[in-house]
Amino acid sequence: MHRLAFTLLPLLWLAPALRAQSAPSPDAPPVSTAPAPAEDAPSGAPVTTLRVNSNLVSIYFTVRDKHGALIPNLTRDDCRVLEDKKEQKIRNFEAKADQPLTLGMLLDTSGSQQNVLPLEQQSGSTFLREVLKPKDEAFLISFDVDVDLLEDYTNNAGVLSRAMNKAVINTAAGNGSAGIPGLGQGTIPTQGAPKGTLLYDAVYLASGDKLRQETGRKAMILLTDGEDEGSKYRVQDAIEAAQKANAIVYVILIADRGFYSGGGIMLGGYTGDAQMRRMTEATGGRVIDVGNNGKRLEDAFGQIEDELRTQYVASYVPQNSDFDGRYRAIEVQCKGDGLRVQARKGYYAVPASEDAP
Repeated sequence: MHRLAFTLLPLLWLAPALRAQSAPSPDAPPVSTAPAPAEDAPSGAPVTTLRVNSNLVSIYFTVRDKHGALIPNLTRDDCRVLEDKKEQKIRNFEAKADQPLTLGMLLDTSGSQQNVLPLEQQSGSTFLREVLKPKDEAFLISFDVDVDLLEDYTNNAGVLSRAMNKAVINTAAGNGSAGIPGLGQGTIPTQGAPKGTLLYDAVYLASGDKLRQETGRKAMILLTDGEDEGSKYRVQDAIEAAQKANAIVYVILIADRGFYSGGGIMLGGYTGDAQMRRMTEATGGRVIDVGNNGKRLEDAFGQIEDELRTQYVASYVPQNSDFDGRYRAIEVQCKGDGLRVQARKGYYAVPASEDAP
């Protein structure tokens, strides 16, 4: 097992150092760590900052018909992109079924997952074997009172499966209420409020340290009940980190029903589903609620695989060439009866020069 304490976790307490890291390579997706002026964002809008390389903005998206079926054969003439409600000229339009995929799987190993972890391990292993193609790569992270890198980038689904099967529930001897760093009970020092499920921290770190420097199609899949306890970072920080990495976030909501007083995931002040929907909608992914049903979990993985293999990418040079850091809303529309587009919602236009090392 690799500890993120050696690679990721120091960044948790050194956010300024993370922002000062060297810029992505020229062919990386357009991203930036430059701060965005919050006053320019519409209320409730997702916060992201894109560095526009060569002034080109690229949007990955999927399209479904009114019955929910994926549409795989659209062309440039079928779709249009609007930025701040103004139509843009699409320079490139491609279906990306065969483009290499970089995938991060984040596994919730907190106490609430005690009885569903075996389901996650079995279905997750099957998904990895089926989805990973020769040019793809994936990594595996677990999160509870710690954030651990169980397996680094590899194309070997068997290696990832073995790492996933070694994952264990970690409650730090009290569902996150205790834990002594350095004694095998936590790599993040316990400060302030008790730490139980560092979900937002896991997304933040996976985005910034693992996905951000990668190119092409990138996605994260979270297997969790959606509830965070004790993270240093907020949900908005996690969202922004994923957006800066140009990564799509999918969340499979799965939980041990008995853990929630025998009544189900929505009882007892549970708010995880709302925050997970906020995260996925901002990044172009979605939430799939499977409860604790193994068949529904398998179906959820199948849906995500289909979406990842039925994506389009549309690229354009914005008509507004003034890269002043302001928020710009994006909307992708495709012609057809009842077609629904799943894509990110917008970005902050920051010139590349402002993000230079």
